[in-house]
Amino acid sequence: MADNRTIVEQFTQAMMTNDIEAQDRLLTDDFVEEYPQSGERIRGKNNRRGIIENYPGGTPRESGSSAAGPKPVITGAGDRFTVTGQIKYPNGETWHLVSLVELRDGKINKITDYFAAPFEAPAWREPYVEKAVAKSR
Repeated sequence: MADNRTIVEQFTQAMMTNDIEAQDRLLTDDFVEEYPQSGERIRGKNNRRGIIENYPGGTPRESGSSAAGPKPVITGAGDRFTVTGQIKYPNGETWHLVSLVELRDGKINKITDYFAAPFEAPAWREPYVEKAVAKSR
């Protein structure tokens, strides 16, 4: 059995390549995914798959699947990990994504996702910050 970090890495890779079968194999049967920003809870692999397969305009993809996009970053240990990255939607928009991943018995049991659109930094903060290189928009 793979360690939990490897499982999260495999799941992230399956997300980047849109390999739904591989994703399903890494989830528990009673898997739950939550979107706190919209107040939605997705129970079970079938409901999650239904959302992926019926997304208007096609399936969103986690960035990093091409050389142009930044690779997701995985941090954590034990049964709790955080994955930060970007997701590209069918309409061409790229949003930031933070996924809190919880594992149980060698499989992913719960994911809590936070989505954020990029925005321009306000001019008033300029004297106090360094301008980082913009990541894919």
